[in-house]
Amino acid sequence: MRPTLQTVADAVGVSRSTVSNAYSRPDQLSPDLRQRILDAARLVGYAGPDPTARSLRRGRADAVGVLFTSSLSYAFTDPYAVQFLRGLAESVHGKETGLLLVPQSQDDERAAVSAVENAAVDGFCVFCMPDWHPSWAAIQARGLPVVSAQRRPAGSPETFFVGIDEAEATRAAGKLLAQLGHRRVAIIGDHLLAGPSRPVILRTPDDVGYYGSRERVRGYYDAFREAGVDWSGITTISTDVNSKEAGTTAAAFLLDQADPPTAVVAFSDILALGVLDALATRGLRPGHDVSVIGFDDIPEAANASLTTIRQPAADRGRLSGQLLLDPPQDPTGRQIVLPTELVVRDSTRPAVTKE
Repeated sequence: MRPTLQTVADAVGVSRSTVSNAYSRPDQLSPDLRQRILDAARLVGYAGPDPTARSLRRGRADAVGVLFTSSLSYAFTDPYAVQFLRGLAESVHGKETGLLLVPQSQDDERAAVSAVENAAVDGFCVFCMPDWHPSWAAIQARGLPVVSAQRRPAGSPETFFVGIDEAEATRAAGKLLAQLGHRRVAIIGDHLLAGPSRPVILRTPDDVGYYGSRERVRGYYDAFREAGVDWSGITTISTDVNSKEAGTTAAAFLLDQADPPTAVVAFSDILALGVLDALATRGLRPGHDVSVIGFDDIPEAANASLTTIRQPAADRGRLSGQLLLDPPQDPTGRQIVLPTELVVRDSTRPAVTKE
């Protein structure tokens, strides 16, 4: 039978509460008595109080749940996610609080909701999750503080927000391409629409279910429309993952068309680096033959001389944690919009026109 507090109490000849104090309130016991209790616990094989039960008694779990609709490995392999989580980890350091990663499957919504309902956390940080995902309702039902990297639709329960103006960021990139004379442009983004990787027709940005991707489409949509670029001529490819391989596959499809684009924009640097690989395979040069723009400005982007949109990933994570652990009294401080910057490098040049 598994040893309990009572097992240790019987071995030492003290009460259960005295044994409990040895672990949770050692200042209430003499050093000698506490050591006798710990020694007895080791002898009988008692590992200590159940941490879950202890957190329930205190009313705190000392953990922040991080939600994202990707595989668990994404948190450790995607450069932007790594920077975000690093910033979030910095914000909880020294506050006796940990991070609980809670992947949200799109294929098994029941399991995703159950994960939210049963997560032993004091609040949630939503890294990325589509507006329609049922876990939003499960989060609301928990009644815990929530900070999101995406704005919620009008009428949704208020959550803390730490993010960027996604549309303004890509609007600047779209204006650059229009000024450079690009009219045949392709867009590659992950999860523009649910389902496998494929070309998709987006009549308007509102067709996209993910907040971040939707607003990035909106920025290019507005910039091209203002410049007189026909949106119906913009080719859009939705990938089911954010990976270099997905970017390479999507770019290969685009570049092998009879009338390929003069510019390709990707919704992450990872996808854009895959586009560069596809260009290299075909003997094409970024900027000279096809212009390429990414998003995030991860370290590899500078090495590849990739034009991209810089956003403060680590700051977003750090401020998200601060809002959860120390929320401001002023409601205006609960919505934080951080700056972005269009970083122009050699991968964008004037469009090459056919003679």
